[in-house]
Amino acid sequence: MTDLSVILPSYKGASQLKQSLPALQQWLGTLGKITEVIVVDDGSADNGATEQVVKEAGCTFIGLPQNLGKGGAVRAGMRAASGKIRLFTDADVPFDEKSMALFIEYLENKEFHIAIGDRTLEASKYFTEISGARKLGSGIFTFLVGRFVTTGLHDTQCGLKGFRAEIADDLFGVSKLNSFAFDVELLYIALKRNYDIKRLPVVFKSSHDESSVSLLKHAPGMMLDLFRIKWNHITGKYNRRTSSHQ
Repeated sequence: MTDLSVILPSYKGASQLKQSLPALQQWLGTLGKITEVIVVDDGSADNGATEQVVKEAGCTFIGLPQNLGKGGAVRAGMRAASGKIRLFTDADVPFDEKSMALFIEYLENKEFHIAIGDRTLEASKYFTEISGARKLGSGIFTFLVGRFVTTGLHDTQCGLKGFRAEIADDLFGVSKLNSFAFDVELLYIALKRNYDIKRLPVVFKSSHDESSVSLLKHAPGMMLDLFRIKWNHITGKYNRRTSSHQ
C-alpha cells in the first residue's frame, strides 16, 4: 500500500498545477515514503491542458466527464487513492510543507482518525484580506454550522484535511454532497461515528484566498445543504457500509 496520497481537486487549474506540482513532488520525495499525487479535474473541458500538466509532473490524472463540484472531485480522488494516509488540498497547494508534515505526524504516529486545518488557532497564519461583507457571511455560516451541525469545530471550511485510509473509505463511501458544504457533511458523519478529530494550525505560503465561494451566490445552497445533512442522517443515508474502524 502507498504510504501517503495527496488529492488535488482542480477546475480549470492547469496554470496553477504547472506551478504547484513540481514543488509538491520535490517535497514528497524528501519524506522517504511511497507517495502518490492524484489530480481530479472537475469537468474543465480545457482541451486536455490539465491532463498534460498532470502527466508531465508524474502524477495520476482523473478526469470527471462533467462538473460536479469540489466535493464530488475530492470524493473521486479519495476513492481512487491507495495511501495509508490521505490528504486533500487545493490545486495551488497554498499551505506550507510544515503544515502538511504536521498532519502526517498526527495521523500516522499519534493515532488520530482525522486532522483538519483550523485558521482560528493562534499558531495559524492566514494572510488573506477578506472583505467585511464576506467576514459577516462567513461568520453567520460558521455560527450555524457550529451551533446545529458540528459543535466544537470552529473552522470546517479550511482547505487542508487528512484521513487515515479506513476512515476515508468509510466517510467518502457514504457522503453525498458535491457542493462546498461537503466538508461540513464529512465532519458531521465523523462526529456521529465518534472519530478522533485533531484541529491543527495552518500556515499559508503566500497571500491567498483559497475559496472560490461567492457568498451571495452560494450561501442559500449551503444553508439548504445543512438541512440535507440532517435529513440524510435521520433517514439512514449515512449508515455504515463497512465494519467499524475506530
